[in-house]
Amino acid sequence: MSSDIAIRIEGLGKRYRLGQTVDFTRTFRETLQGLPRFLGRRLVHRARSLVGTGKGGGVWADGETPPGTFWALRDIDLEVKRGEVIGIIGRNGAGKSTLLKILSRITPPTKGRAEIHGRVGSLLEVGTGFHPELTGRENIYLNGSILGMRKAEIDAKFDEIVAFSEVERFLDTPVKRYSSGMHVRLAFAVAAHLEPEILVVDEVLAVGDTEFQKKCLGKMGDVAKEGRTILFVSHNMAAVRNLCERVILLYQGHISKEGCPDAVIEDYVSCSGRTEGGQEPGVFVFAQRKSSVNNVPAVIQSMRLLGGNGVPQEAFPMGSPMSIEVNLRNLNKHRGALVGLTIKSSINQWVCSINTGMNCTYEGPMRSDEELAILDIPVMRLTPGRYRIDLSIAQKGSRRIDHVEDAGFFDVVDADVYGSGYQVTSHFGVFFLDGRWTLKNRR
Repeated sequence: MSSDIAIRIEGLGKRYRLGQTVDFTRTFRETLQGLPRFLGRRLVHRARSLVGTGKGGGVWADGETPPGTFWALRDIDLEVKRGEVIGIIGRNGAGKSTLLKILSRITPPTKGRAEIHGRVGSLLEVGTGFHPELTGRENIYLNGSILGMRKAEIDAKFDEIVAFSEVERFLDTPVKRYSSGMHVRLAFAVAAHLEPEILVVDEVLAVGDTEFQKKCLGKMGDVAKEGRTILFVSHNMAAVRNLCERVILLYQGHISKEGCPDAVIEDYVSCSGRTEGGQEPGVFVFAQRKSSVNNVPAVIQSMRLLGGNGVPQEAFPMGSPMSIEVNLRNLNKHRGALVGLTIKSSINQWVCSINTGMNCTYEGPMRSDEELAILDIPVMRLTPGRYRIDLSIAQKGSRRIDHVEDAGFFDVVDADVYGSGYQVTSHFGVFFLDGRWTLKNRR
């Protein structure tokens, strides 16, 4: 194997059993009594997996899916060179966290292999790797020992870790009393400063405040410059683009695309592939509702969020066009009714509202049995983040006829809207201004 390879993954797959439960009321004696039966079932299952398909007899090969199971990862092949910074992106449930857990040796793969050459420091779920009864100080030494470091090495980094984490006041407090933000601060400080050769970071950084996120991204940039390997999972496309030199796009447990950040992120943002349920991203159907406000039959049937190419999508770059199509039925029975929508932030902050009474052009017969209400947004001026949409039908005077709360959602991702390379985040507000500064010499 080449000495410049940090991680090599071949045919990796992870299968989980659905609905598996653990009975915590069993006594130790009952567990021992059931051990022979458990081992017997494991041997039978292993034998079946080695025999072949034999579908009629209920025998499954490693690549097949027995009833009640699903593949979180399947047929992953990947090589990561030493010093590479790899971004891993994808929708929720794509298998990103599962892959990192396997590489961090938290969970074993079902098939395939992953060779890891170097000391791994992981920042996955909040609190991972910490003993809740130990203090912050004790957990720093515990984590260092797990990484194979000597006490003298940890001592040399201790003050730097504490200063970065900003939890000095609570250093001798058991970490079970820490908030999630304090957990993340200390965990990242330990993972980044104890010099692992491979740093694995999941979306857990989103728990921290904006300033600390910037601090962490800056530290990861420093780590990358030192020639250490980084695997970074994030929904923050700006951070992925700025930090990573190669990006992996996961889709339903497979590697859908890999390559330079701009190309893969563009593919992810404009992806119009169908989800497992058969529903397109950016398409939301409400036809199964039995009734709406005041037991009036539902008027709002579905909604589609379209990009500039007319294709449904859930992610929109800043500054790009967006159209919202609302499919209506029997609106003609409600004379003078207005179609409206409200956009809310991820923390339920009311961002804006607009209805057809403000600005509307009618095409074709007015108030037919089925209609499309289309809101065209020429320029997406929201800053990066996730936003939700409420839909409503109301008479003038505010009498509501139909209403769908949290009818759908969309993500706004960063783009170079000023053409200067400057990153605009939600830290600057909800909207960005299309303004231009000019500096003049008054002399």
